[in-house]
Amino acid sequence: MFKKVLIANRGEIALRIIRACKELDIATVAVYSEADADSLHVRFADEIVCIGPGPSAQSYLQIPRIISAAEVTNAEAIHPGYGFLAENADFAEVCESCNIKFIGPEPQMIRDMGNKAKAKETMKNAGVPVIPGSDGILKDKNEAKKIAHGIGYPVIIKASAGGGGRGMRIVRDADGIDRAFETAANEAQTGFGNPDLYMEKFIEHPRHIEIQILADSHGNIVPLGERECSIQRKHQKLIEESPSPIITPKIRKKMAEAAIKGAEAVNYQNAGTIEFLYEDGNFYFMEMNTRIQVEHPVTELVFGIDLIRRQIEIAAGLKFNWNKNYKMRGHAIECRINAEDPAKDFRPSPGKITSFHVPGGYGVRVDTHAYAGYVIPPFYDSLIAKLITHGKTREQALTRMSRCLEEFVIEGIATTIPFLEMILQQEDFIAGNFDTRYVEKIQAKMYAAAA
Repeated sequence: MFKKVLIANRGEIALRIIRACKELDIATVAVYSEADADSLHVRFADEIVCIGPGPSAQSYLQIPRIISAAEVTNAEAIHPGYGFLAENADFAEVCESCNIKFIGPEPQMIRDMGNKAKAKETMKNAGVPVIPGSDGILKDKNEAKKIAHGIGYPVIIKASAGGGGRGMRIVRDADGIDRAFETAANEAQTGFGNPDLYMEKFIEHPRHIEIQILADSHGNIVPLGERECSIQRKHQKLIEESPSPIITPKIRKKMAEAAIKGAEAVNYQNAGTIEFLYEDGNFYFMEMNTRIQVEHPVTELVFGIDLIRRQIEIAAGLKFNWNKNYKMRGHAIECRINAEDPAKDFRPSPGKITSFHVPGGYGVRVDTHAYAGYVIPPFYDSLIAKLITHGKTREQALTRMSRCLEEFVIEGIATTIPFLEMILQQEDFIAGNFDTRYVEKIQAKMYAAAA
């Protein structure tokens, strides 16, 4: 086992990793920007190293500075968390070349799955269901038109190296191909430095379902159920839960088998997530995330397993007894509390938190790096806290979540708490009848009421 781990991240996930390391008796090193000097991950790490000014391009994305911090502190491994450099194959390679263990998959696995077109081709060859579309990168607009005609409109054009909704355009007829192609390519080049695009049949009313897997270096792969991630805005998740209210045991088994096939196809190791679009009993591969997910706590509560600890143990080469029969226990729901103003189209709301009270009680978990007096910096993701509730049933978990949202007090900045409370009161959501466009409907209702 490692003696010292550097956490190449910030905020709640950095604090979460520090806690797991402490329980494994591993010393921790926190890197931080000047804007994060007062963050809790800095306060609770054993050693700290400042790596630059507030903007992430000058700090958390600076590979040489992070590697230098690991070397001067004699850290044996680096945990990247999620975001920033977590899915950067070059960073994983640099770690490897410097004899520092990257707590995640091998660089080539990250590279193969990071290229969306190649990932789709790999999964298709492995027998994982994929959405009909282009076989790899689109050559030009003419090829895009030909493929769209073959699979039928609507279609969606996506950036091969993309994510988060950038470089993505829905096209409903042949007249829209030219403009959509050019716009998506420009966005992809600007956002990711890669203009390559691919095309898929557009699924009108999909659910976003993902399968969590763990894979060790001894060939063992275990699926840990599904997470329902359909409550999202502009492809950014707001609420996640496990299990999904719509997935049957039969479909769950098929999705787990597909996820295992996909992981085996790339000889995957460590924690990973296979994401699917689901509609009317059919599911299709969307992408693979080669890192821990923001929403990993719902899986932890349902399966009673520490995923961060498992990541570290896998990276250290440990072999687990996968014969243990992991079973789902009850239902868990996570709400992301963001520093955003829902009444102003979710405009970021950085600033000083003047009052901060977290809910508690049986079946309640709060992952956060914030506190009263903490200043939310303007440079990063707006996530303040993750509120997770667990119950024997979905109804119990929902009731508990509603109570906790009412009890959660954050003053001094705007947050998404009122919007989340409104979603949990909707009959369709309570009944489990929603898709990835559900939040848009709720927003339209909110704006209509305000007018």
